[in-house]
Amino acid sequence: MTAHRSARHKAKLLQPRRRLKQNMPLLIMFVPVIAYFMIFRYFPILGNLIAFKNYNLMEGIWGSPWVGLKHFKTLFTQPQTLTIIRNTVTLSLLSIIAGFPFPIIIAILLNEVRAMRFKKIVQTLIYVPHFFSWVIVGGIVVTIFSQQSGIINKLLELWTGHTTAFLYQEHSWIAIFLGSGIWKEAGWGAIIYLAALTSIDTHLYEAASIDGASKWRQIWHVTLPGIRSTIILMLILSMGNVMEVGFDHVYTLQNAAVSDVSSVISTYIFIVGVQGGQFSLTTAVGLFESLVGFFFVVLANQLARKFDQGLW
Repeated sequence: MTAHRSARHKAKLLQPRRRLKQNMPLLIMFVPVIAYFMIFRYFPILGNLIAFKNYNLMEGIWGSPWVGLKHFKTLFTQPQTLTIIRNTVTLSLLSIIAGFPFPIIIAILLNEVRAMRFKKIVQTLIYVPHFFSWVIVGGIVVTIFSQQSGIINKLLELWTGHTTAFLYQEHSWIAIFLGSGIWKEAGWGAIIYLAALTSIDTHLYEAASIDGASKWRQIWHVTLPGIRSTIILMLILSMGNVMEVGFDHVYTLQNAAVSDVSSVISTYIFIVGVQGGQFSLTTAVGLFESLVGFFFVVLANQLARKFDQGLW
C-alpha cells in the first residue's frame, strides 16, 4: 500500500515535467512575444518616473532631481489644459459613438452576401484603406474638400457659384475627421465580427425562417445576440482609448483655424514635449491620459459584468 502511494506521488511530481517537455516547442515560439511586450510595453513604463522629476538629458532619468507633483499642478493650472482634455474626450467619444457600429454593420452585410466573387471584391476594397498611412489619407481628404481645388468645392461652384471652407470650419472639420476615421478603419474592424459570425449555428436561422421571421428579424434575434459577447469585448477595449485620439489622424488634418477643437493631448505632447523640450510636463500629461483610460476600461468592464459579459 505504501509502495503504491509512493509510486502515485512520483507520478504526480513527474507530470508537470512531462507537460513542460511536451509544450516546450510552443513555449519557445512564445518567447519572441514575451520579449516584445517586456521590451516595448512593460520596460518603458519606468519612463513615467520623468513625470515626478525635473528631467534633463545630461543627468538622465535616475540622476534628475525629484519634484513630486509639481508638473501635475502646473498642468492643471494652465487654462489651455482643460481645452485640450475637452477636445480629446470629445473627439474620442464621438469617434466611438459614430464609428463603433460601422464594423458591425459591414460584417452583417457581408455575411448576408451569397455571391462569393462579389463578396471578395467588396472585402478587398473596404480593407485597403487600413493600410494607407494617415499622410496619404490626409492628402485624399485635402484633394476632396480643399476650398481652392477640392472636388466637392468644384461641384459646389458649378451648381451654386460659391465654395465652402470645409477644413477651416469647426463643425465640418469634426465631421470630416470622424468620416475619414470610419472610412479608414471600419472595414478592417469588421474582420473580428465576421469571425464571430461564423460561430453562430446556422440551424437557428433555419428555425427562425420556418417561424416566419424576416431577414431583419433574423439579424435582430439571432445574429446580434450571437455576437453580443464580441461586441461588448470590443466596446470595453475601445473605452481604453477614450483619451487617445491618435496623433497622426489629428496632425495631418488640423490647421490654425480649427485649433480650438483640434488641439488634443497627442499633439500637445508633440509640440510642447518633443519640439519644446518639456519632457517631464508632457510625461505627466501622458500618465494622466493612461490613468483615465484605465478608469474607463474598469468602468466599462463593471457595466458589462452586470450582463455576464465582463472581460475579467
